[in-house]
Amino acid sequence: MSNYSEIGHAKNVANFEDLINRCIGFGVSYNPSLNAIKVANMNALRTNALNALNASITAHTAYTNAVDNRQLIFEPLQKMGTRIISALKACGASDAVIKDALSINRKIQGKRAKPIKEVENVEIQAIPNPNDPPVEIPKNVSVSQLSFDSMIEHYSKLIDLLSTVVLYNPNENELKVSGLNTLLTSMKTSNTAVITATTNYINARISRDNLIYTKNTGVVEVAQGAKDYVKSVFGTASPQYKQVSSIKFTKRKS
Repeated sequence: MSNYSEIGHAKNVANFEDLINRCIGFGVSYNPSLNAIKVANMNALRTNALNALNASITAHTAYTNAVDNRQLIFEPLQKMGTRIISALKACGASDAVIKDALSINRKIQGKRAKPIKEVENVEIQAIPNPNDPPVEIPKNVSVSQLSFDSMIEHYSKLIDLLSTVVLYNPNENELKVSGLNTLLTSMKTSNTAVITATTNYINARISRDNLIYTKNTGVVEVAQGAKDYVKSVFGTASPQYKQVSSIKFTKRKS
């Protein structure tokens, strides 16, 4: 979570509220013809931007929780694979079955079923964010997801194989075919939850960024328009313009 920050976005929204209040303070002298910088419309934009900002934070929390839950389920799977092989050998299964099971287990052991925190990798950055580190979206997301998808596939094949072995009936519930099927269901459910949470998080960030940074209609550019209007009415050296010119907004790097 160290790479995740809403500070820059929140500061822009907070400063926009400050700017609106300054404009209100100018009374009837603040009377722009451009709809976007009228006080009522700026207040509506601020509300929408704040809601989008909060939604992105909520979506990020849900995403992180889903990733952490999946980690708890997938982390012990290599050790479980080893236990399954031992139980299969101990039940008197044929050499051919053991050979097939070992082949699947090698694939299980070769996959790191550990989640990469994709927070900095899932964002579709139509407008680069100066508050976030450089990312390589296709590489980490695809590799991480492939690891989980592959682990599910390997376990499914291993369970199918065990289901054909009459002698395989260990006393340990977690090693029984029924127990392994329950585990497989949890694997699939937790993996799907992360995929869904990732999509929701991406969409929430896009909505947030559109409201704050879109050209002409976003918070940052509307704020600049309001500043320009104040300068045109009161003059560059006026105390009114100095009030609004000191309010800072962070633009995105193009």
